Amino acid sequence: MPTSPSEHPIHSRAQAPRASEIAERIVLAARGYFFAHGFRSVTMDDLAAELGMSKKTLYAQFRSKAELLRAVLLAKFRSIESDLDAVMASSAKDASAALHQLLACMQRHTEEIQPPFVRDMRRETPELFQLVEERRRDLIQRYFARIFDHGPRAGIIRKDLSSELIVEILLGAVQAVMNPAKIEHLGLEPKTGYGAIVSVILDGVMTEKGRSKSADWGGRFRS
Repeated sequence: MPTSPSEHPIHSRAQAPRASEIAERIVLAARGYFFAHGFRSVTMDDLAAELGMSKKTLYAQFRSKAELLRAVLLAKFRSIESDLDAVMASSAKDASAALHQLLACMQRHTEEIQPPFVRDMRRETPELFQLVEERRRDLIQRYFARIFDHGPRAGIIRKDLSSELIVEILLGAVQAVMNPAKIEHLGLEPKTGYGAIVSVILDGVMTEKGRSKSADWGGRFRS
């Protein structure tokens, strides 16, 4: 039998969601700061002050800024995956619409990442970029491969190119350009690099019908 409130099972269950909510709140605030301003100049003290909480509470959830940054990146990819799942569910029978919406979704998520964050990732935590590359590769393989599989039947993707080959070309271009060192060297913003890659790849793999559909979308992803 429980002898005090802290030992009561109902009390224990009530505490778990609160800890989770605090962690989510911290990650959300850090995400806004990190992606917009970079993370080198943002301290845990800054975040605690912004959130109106003590440093003790902040450190109880995340032992270091690096640990918090990892949580922010994982939350970002969960958000992308959730949005892409919604796109695939809503456009399952229309490859052209699905491709358009997938590209629009990726564009929105890329726009959140500003140059200071890319700069700091290159200089401060290159090891975490490996996590970004792994998750990004998984997303491209899982979602865009499905579109490139169905695209030829819909008449928007060339039939003489396998979906596997198209995905590997896309992955190669993304890996070559969308990394901190190359983006900084070329003076690109992430959204600009992403848009250029998409434009070049689509020019190569789309049929005339696909290009016509792209024009109907307003040419948003084309140079």
